[in-house]
Amino acid sequence: MPRRSSVLMPGFSHENPIPTASRIGPFLFSGVLTGRDPHTSTMPASLDAQCGNVFLHVRHLMAAAGGHVDDIVKMTFWLADYRDRMALNREWLEMFPDPASRPARQAMSAQLDRRALVQCDLVAVLEESRGDAGSP
Repeated sequence: MPRRSSVLMPGFSHENPIPTASRIGPFLFSGVLTGRDPHTSTMPASLDAQCGNVFLHVRHLMAAAGGHVDDIVKMTFWLADYRDRMALNREWLEMFPDPASRPARQAMSAQLDRRALVQCDLVAVLEESRGDAGSP
């Protein structure tokens, strides 16, 4: 059995031959999660809709990995306009309402392609006993 396992997520894939995330032991690192609609794979025009989809992808990824959003220790966001954080903060507060238990977060400006207004990646530490539910 390989030490590293790929985590694949139904309805979400990259153009390139990479998994949604990779796991070694309890450590989970995602690739870039975009705001594409999970049903149509189209990119919504608004930052609100894209942020909603990003956070939905985060929830689905954590479930596919056998974890929970409480296992996330850091999230990095790239924004087309990094000062426009209202939609990001709204989703953030919904996912992480307790100020005493939020992951670290960084938001940076980026030139994104394909009409993307936001992208993120994350690092999580999962309980070993949960297994590799999302592994092939």
